[in-house]
Amino acid sequence: MPHMTIEYSANLDAGVDMAGLCTLVSRTILETGLFEPGAVRVRAFRAEAYAIADLLPENGFIDMNFRIGKGRSAEEKKRTGEAIFAAVSEYLAALFTTPHFALSLEIREIDAELSWKKNAIHPRLRGK
Repeated sequence: MPHMTIEYSANLDAGVDMAGLCTLVSRTILETGLFEPGAVRVRAFRAEAYAIADLLPENGFIDMNFRIGKGRSAEEKKRTGEAIFAAVSEYLAALFTTPHFALSLEIREIDAELSWKKNAIHPRLRGK
């Protein structure tokens, strides 16, 4: 159950291809070899209202929240986070040339006893 939620400030719309970013993150998650393709979800949500740091209108952010099921070692989780963060940092390199951008990533483990899922995609992809 690797689900990545990307929240971003609306002022990034003009300069960042969010669909491309979602594809990059999905591909990077799969390249770790730790997650089944049928379970990966990556989605981006635009924040219309936000206040960042010193409130300059050019300040922008991307906050990534990666929820995963239990069962991976601390090293595997760290390696995954580093791979995602490096890929996204490279993709957004132009934003780091200004003093107005912040990027963050957090990995959270989901308690399986408090998580319900039903997935018709798994059987199709596992049958390949």
